[in-house]
Amino acid sequence: MINYPPVDLLIEQLGTDGQPVSRYCLCVVASKRARQIIEQTAGQNANSKEIIKELAVASREIASGKVKCVKD
Repeated sequence: MINYPPVDLLIEQLGTDGQPVSRYCLCVVASKRARQIIEQTAGQNANSKEIIKELAVASREIASGKVKCVKD
């Protein structure tokens, strides 16, 4: 379970024009971004002492506004 950032904040951040997205949309966007992070770091060595889960990184990126939801 994600404690920080709060799920409500992530839902509002992904929404547009004051319209929040659904929790399902949040799950899809976060999981797609987490998979991208896994693919990007697959060839790199994880020598750092701090291990951060990919889903946590994705949720922080959503909260900061780096990741947006684009509807096809």
